[in-house]
Amino acid sequence: MTDGRFTGPGVKVYEFADEVLVRCPQCGGCALILARLGECEHRRFRDREFTRRRLRCGGCGFATDEFQSCRAFGRPVDPHFRLPLRLAAECRGGKQLWAYNLAHLDLLEGYIAAGLRERAAVPGSMSLVERLPAWVKSAKHRDELLRTIRRLHASVPQDRQPDKPVAAASPVARSVPHSDS
Repeated sequence: MTDGRFTGPGVKVYEFADEVLVRCPQCGGCALILARLGECEHRRFRDREFTRRRLRCGGCGFATDEFQSCRAFGRPVDPHFRLPLRLAAECRGGKQLWAYNLAHLDLLEGYIAAGLRERAAVPGSMSLVERLPAWVKSAKHRDELLRTIRRLHASVPQDRQPDKPVAAASPVARSVPHSDS
């Protein structure tokens, strides 16, 4: 993003929900929720399908697997276990900036930092970038939001950082998705 241009990848927020960084319910450290477990184990009960989700904390070792039937998006909690997100911070007078993982945070950073923002058409409904609240889109909040993003990024322990550059790990090659806070 050296030219100050951002081209929206046309992704939706749920595309970042396969790996979510949360606060561990036991120690408050950085835990990881995995929503796709290889072959994804499913169970059916009364015409509903339940998918296995896994929560693991690298700090205290807390671990749990649960079968869940639905997810909830668009709030600063993880869509699976409803735990507080690790990548969430208050800014702009009580408003919350949040991301599910580092790829999501990088997408937000790219969007917020850009002087020229273009977007790809998404058939059916609005993309994550189009759903960002006006206070995130406003250029006058750019510096504060970018400071907050850098602080959030630095708060992730090294063992939760990707082995390869986030741009390569991201489903959207370093774009910016976000939340509807």
